[in-house]
Amino acid sequence: MVVKDSIGNNLVNGDTVILTRSLKPKGSNITLKQGTTIRNIILRENIEEIDCKVNGSSIVLRTEFLKKA
Repeated sequence: MVVKDSIGNNLVNGDTVILTRSLKPKGSNITLKQGTTIRNIILRENIEEIDCKVNGSSIVLRTEFLKKA
């Protein structure tokens, strides 16, 4: 399984990524700002999504909004 970020770089478990745009996750009252660094990502079976923790909350992000740090 090959998971790629918005630029086309390969992602693996434990990578660090940066948000390419500001996001407001559903079901949450926080806003993730562009440029936020997210560490220790976990890949999912769906190649377009990753699991991660931001501010102590587990969320799922789409790879189209990420670039490898």
